Amino acid sequence: MYKLSFLLKFIFFLFVFSACRENNDKNDADSALIFEESDLRKINWDEFDFYPTSTTGQVVKHKFFSLSYHEDFEQAEWVAYELKASNSFKSDFKRPYFIDDPKVKTGSADWKNYKNSGYDKGHLCPAGDMKFSIDAYNETFYTSNISPQKADFNAGVWNRLEQKVRYWADKYDGLYVVTGGILTNNLKTIGKEKVAIPDYFYKVLLDVSKDKPRMIAFLVPHKNSNQPLYEFVVSVDELEELTGIDFFPHLPDDMENTIEKNINYKSWSFNSLQ
Repeated sequence: MYKLSFLLKFIFFLFVFSACRENNDKNDADSALIFEESDLRKINWDEFDFYPTSTTGQVVKHKFFSLSYHEDFEQAEWVAYELKASNSFKSDFKRPYFIDDPKVKTGSADWKNYKNSGYDKGHLCPAGDMKFSIDAYNETFYTSNISPQKADFNAGVWNRLEQKVRYWADKYDGLYVVTGGILTNNLKTIGKEKVAIPDYFYKVLLDVSKDKPRMIAFLVPHKNSNQPLYEFVVSVDELEELTGIDFFPHLPDDMENTIEKNINYKSWSFNSLQ
């Protein structure tokens, strides 16, 4: 009888201890969230430096987007820009010719590398994101802003993702966007300048609407796919490990560390076709 009574008390103690611990964990999580939101409100988003780190030291700042050029691969390792909800995506500008980027000190790859290569001149910052002005649109036709892409990939899954980003920018009152190819050794190349063909392309999005920061990242194999876009969601931490790039390093450390681990895409608007 004594043993049974002792056992019941011990079980009751474990139950109370577990409940208290769970409540403390919840309080800690709530405190962390409050800290993040409070810290976020201190940031002046009009002056926020959203650029990633550069592994090459060659950061080029244009008026409407910036990039880090990687001479070894003859393309940008990232292109970064703010996509505002007020941007009009409906203007119909005449497509200009691709031209070398005058701000790339080592010289951006000539468009002729792509001629008869079997690959599209795939925009990193899409021309469709910059249709709010002719100057912004024309900037996207620097050869520093392109990477070799298979035609069905460029017009297929990658195009679906670009359209989704524009939808989110409108829905969430703007986004910060970083995109590029995964540049590694021994990639296939095209042209005399040996422009590398990435096996994967990525996008990282930062949404700061409603004082609740969140990120979502995509890693898409360089081939067309009918899979839903959420199948390509990865953590920002994973992309940082693959690229050696620190995305959004100017966010407060605690905030950055928390949201870069997240791979929960359910708070973003997807549907069964995306």
